[in-house]
Amino acid sequence: MAIPHWRRGAFLVLITVLVTAAQAGAPDPEREGWRVIRTEQAYDELLDSLRAAVSAEGMGVVTDVGPTEMAARRGERIPGNRVVGVFRNDFAVRALRASVAAMIEAPIRFYVTETEDGTATLSWKTPSHVFAPYFDEGGDELRRIARELDETFEAIARRATGEQ
Repeated sequence: MAIPHWRRGAFLVLITVLVTAAQAGAPDPEREGWRVIRTEQAYDELLDSLRAAVSAEGMGVVTDVGPTEMAARRGERIPGNRVVGVFRNDFAVRALRASVAAMIEAPIRFYVTETEDGTATLSWKTPSHVFAPYFDEGGDELRRIARELDETFEAIARRATGEQ
């Protein structure tokens, strides 16, 4: 006996809703220009690992902000959510020389989000994606900087997540 078409459609919708709910709190890994790494680490653990990895890879944390702590002070509980801006002065000087406009994008940001199951996800827009709108102006030098930063951000992410 064949399953009616409307039941197959309802089943697919249900599966989509369940998968989406299970992934709530994590950016879409298919978003253009993004890297998304789901981890088994707790939110605070991943955040600490990220900060340590940034330092270990010779970069600096320039900004470190999120709504979670402020919401808690107001008595509101939201999943962990933190944006960590990462850069280094030599990259800034080189980027400025290549394209003054491109520096609006610095620091490049990592995004740590807590998922419903208590684990955390590390996400970021790749530096090449972030700087792409300025490549015509910044030329080959800005492209080189972006590639170097792509490699550095991957190394930071591997170190922070334990991904080898």
